[in-house]
Amino acid sequence: MIATLKQGATKKNIKRISEVLAKELKSKGVDVYAYVGKINLKKDAMKIQRDLRNEWE
Repeated sequence: MIATLKQGATKKNIKRISEVLAKELKSKGVDVYAYVGKINLKKDAMKIQRDLRNEWE
């Protein structure tokens, strides 16, 4: 989508273009920030990561 904002545009035009762009750029996925800090681990995170990396050996 192309939105042209010309010099001398009114506040009304700028607001309209801004609303159109905001509508077009809506996120189409999962809100990952809702899950930040929600995991409770039994082991140390580095230990889990090393185990996952070494599972092929």
